[in-house]
Amino acid sequence: MILPDTLEDTVKAIQDKELSIPELVEATLDSIAKWEPHIGSFLEVLGVEAMAAASKMKPDESKPLCGIPIGIKDIICTKEGHTTAAANILKNFRSPYDATAVKKLKDAGAIVIGKLNLDAFAMGVSTEYSDFKTTKNPWDTKKVPGGSSGGSAAAVASGEVLVSLGTDTGGSIRHPSSLCNVVGVKPTYGRVSRFGSIAYGSSLDQIGPIARTVKDAAILYEIIAGQDKYDATSSPEVVGDYTGACVKSIKDMTIGVPKEYFEEGVQSEVAQTVRESIKQLESLGAKIVDISLPLTPAGIPVYYLIAKAEGSTNLGRYDAIRYSPMDLDSKTLIDHYMEARGKGLGPEVKRTILMGTYALSAGYYDAWYKQASRVRTMIKEEFMNAFKDVDVIAGPTTPEVAWSIGSRDQDPLAMYMSDMLTTTASVAGVPSISVPCGFINSLPIGLQLIAPHFEEERLFKVAYAYEQSTDWHQKMPELPKSI
Repeated sequence: MILPDTLEDTVKAIQDKELSIPELVEATLDSIAKWEPHIGSFLEVLGVEAMAAASKMKPDESKPLCGIPIGIKDIICTKEGHTTAAANILKNFRSPYDATAVKKLKDAGAIVIGKLNLDAFAMGVSTEYSDFKTTKNPWDTKKVPGGSSGGSAAAVASGEVLVSLGTDTGGSIRHPSSLCNVVGVKPTYGRVSRFGSIAYGSSLDQIGPIARTVKDAAILYEIIAGQDKYDATSSPEVVGDYTGACVKSIKDMTIGVPKEYFEEGVQSEVAQTVRESIKQLESLGAKIVDISLPLTPAGIPVYYLIAKAEGSTNLGRYDAIRYSPMDLDSKTLIDHYMEARGKGLGPEVKRTILMGTYALSAGYYDAWYKQASRVRTMIKEEFMNAFKDVDVIAGPTTPEVAWSIGSRDQDPLAMYMSDMLTTTASVAGVPSISVPCGFINSLPIGLQLIAPHFEEERLFKVAYAYEQSTDWHQKMPELPKSI
């Protein structure tokens, strides 16, 4: 069966009764079965549950996602299946409730088709730090898909699912979206409820959509956005008309291009390709101006100090007694903690505990964590000042294309630097989007757009206009012939 290429067209086909919901779910499961041996996007495929839901569902125009199968990053709680955060210490955990974002998708008619792989507890940038499997890039299965939402991006890129949910703390949606040639959105902090998302950095985490097209991402985003009584950090700000913002005209837009986004550490080919994309925006009528964001180099140290500090605190609740008990041989409580965390937590998670605890310890809190918090405020102010003169900021999403699996195992700093262009937006809490903008040696790269707080409509407007003037988003990887 030949299915529509986009979420928008698939919804229409279901509403017009050109495609039945069971047919769509069955075709999705077939696609997953073909691709999974090659890329390993899913930790758990919920085929029986999805088909049961599909058999009871009929087209309903009041439900904008009626019958659409959606993959959920396995750090977001679902009643179906397990929610493991890709960590051994939670391998048997089943959530008694749905995350708010998942509930909103279900209320809109979506069907959860499975749970997607990630770096354990979302702590990584390559999806090599899952305790269960390494996800591979559909464009080259010897390469990483990016992370931590690598499973979510690879599943959409390969066509296993039309859309998925990921989480973004310092780039974890945008980074794999760039490396896999899909669209990924990091919301304004507080725009989407975090309730039901297992916490990494509580002041940074956000749930967001990954899709094949900007319009599809906008459809999903409009559904999951909004205030939530279960999340005190969610905002009462009115949800925008994100799908309505997807128009081709950007003649009234001013786009700022920071020189720091093209300096040391950014591959020359990536810089050149993104500059060509910015010229394309100019040809569409946007005004392009050069700007400077001098605090950009501070993004990595500030982000990792704050994220690791918050992460080490959030990890304190995992003891293999609550959530997902483990059968251990320890005789004393301290031995139990040591054995449970020794076996249940991976190397990057342990690194987070060590770094975060150090940053929060007596004698270092003022010098490290508090200082990082001060610079965080300065980064936020720098963005706000820049947005007095420009509507949107544009630059590369990542400084490089996907690298070979295993090539950076012994170099965590090189891994961390992959987020050098995404962390400042996270630290400042502003929204951003990554859209496909080209290939280097058959590997995708992304254009990142950043807007002021709660101005996602600007992002969708510029991203859509760019996307519709190019064909990068239409390119699909070929199914590998052998494993």
